[in-house]
Amino acid sequence: MTTTETYTEIAYEVADRVATITLDRPDRLNAFTGTMMRELVEAYRAADTDDDVRAVVVTGRGRGFCAGADLGRGGATFDADDPARRADRADIGTIGGVPRDGGGIASLATAACRKPVIAAINGPCVGVGATMTLPMDIRIASETARFGFVFARRGLVPEAASSWFLPRIVGISQAMEWVATGRVFDAQEALAGRLVSKVLPPDELLPHAYALAAEIVENTSAVSVALSKQMLWSMLGESTPWAAHRVDSAAIYARGRSADAREGVTSFLEKRPPAYPDTVGADYPDVLEPWPTRPADMD
Repeated sequence: MTTTETYTEIAYEVADRVATITLDRPDRLNAFTGTMMRELVEAYRAADTDDDVRAVVVTGRGRGFCAGADLGRGGATFDADDPARRADRADIGTIGGVPRDGGGIASLATAACRKPVIAAINGPCVGVGATMTLPMDIRIASETARFGFVFARRGLVPEAASSWFLPRIVGISQAMEWVATGRVFDAQEALAGRLVSKVLPPDELLPHAYALAAEIVENTSAVSVALSKQMLWSMLGESTPWAAHRVDSAAIYARGRSADAREGVTSFLEKRPPAYPDTVGADYPDVLEPWPTRPADMD
């Protein structure tokens, strides 16, 4: 069964229990806009709340993944006090008394999605194009992909919560090299730096992404994967393994009594594929605060 939703700057489709989000401005190398930001937030929420979706694949239309922010307004592109930008972002609210960063809004929606998100990076992936992939759970790249945290070369700083995500993914030394130089680098360097887990020929990229998604769909409990994702990401900010022990104990207690646990063991003993009955919508246990937690100084 295939379902689609209508957007203007992304495409959203669900087939075989996998949602595909395609950045869809190929004439602009899928450059990021306020509209794209809002549509990404809607798409991630749709995937998170749809029990027919077990995994999400994100890619770009045409030869690029995302070339960064759309610079069509020239030097005032990033000026929050510019009247045009203020009008475009009037609905985004503030955090810490200043307008929220649009890339961060999209990244935090990605992070909050409990379904595993696989980035299939098919071409240039620069600026917010690169930082938006950091909250995605698995990143794989085409041999044609190019990456760049180019902010300092535009008089800016990294955004989209990447100052939290990037050092945790690649380490502080590698993160600072890429951010301080702002240079564009190829897929093999991204692989060596642990930004991506695999580099593939262009025609193998999406098939590999969908094979990963199918392995999740066919073999795992939806609730267990969703809860595991929240557990792993949320523990990155904890200072002691006791915090993990507390959450693990509560989660194992809840899941150990579930219909999924009975089915997982029984299907293994009977040497047959599992048919997990639990759903994220109905059976997700209340064992930890949803991650990431909304701060008090955000309106």
